[in-house]
Amino acid sequence: MRISDARYTRDRLRLDLALRFIQLEARTRTIRVWTGLTDDRIRRLVHSCTTDQGGSDVTRHRGKSPTQTTYFTRSPVLRQEAAILASLCYLLQVVPTGRVADAQRALPGVQRGEALCEAFEIYRRLVPGARIGFEHAVFLVIALARSDELAATLCSDCNGLIVVDRYAVPGRRCACCEASLQGRLPL
Repeated sequence: MRISDARYTRDRLRLDLALRFIQLEARTRTIRVWTGLTDDRIRRLVHSCTTDQGGSDVTRHRGKSPTQTTYFTRSPVLRQEAAILASLCYLLQVVPTGRVADAQRALPGVQRGEALCEAFEIYRRLVPGARIGFEHAVFLVIALARSDELAATLCSDCNGLIVVDRYAVPGRRCACCEASLQGRLPL
């Protein structure tokens, strides 16, 4: 393989990942961080996608990406969905098993980005009407890898994976075990 072939392959992989991120409604900054493409290149790619399809069926979010970890723990439904998404991310090796100090810089890359898209697409198929969007999924991966505010641990009753706030009361049960303990039907 010649050097130019390797560069073409690398660029093609970055563009393909950017297209997947666009379809999953990622912000421009997120696409830039994970693919290494410039903002201008991403905007041209978005424009070519929307004009090729005869209209804009892709929603473009503006503003900053999510940064509040409490989003994932504020309701039993979101805790359960975060646990499902986190499980998929661990299975597909999007989130490393050890703590990553500078996860914001260390994690993004084409290979991990492809696995993240795969995990998110599986999550959307498993959870109809899913409440966690792609930008929140990216943030969940970074937060779990940093392990400073959120952590993945096991339910004390069933040993299922759960996502917990590291600073909250140490109730370490999944939503199903908590509901059965209180005599309610699980979610």
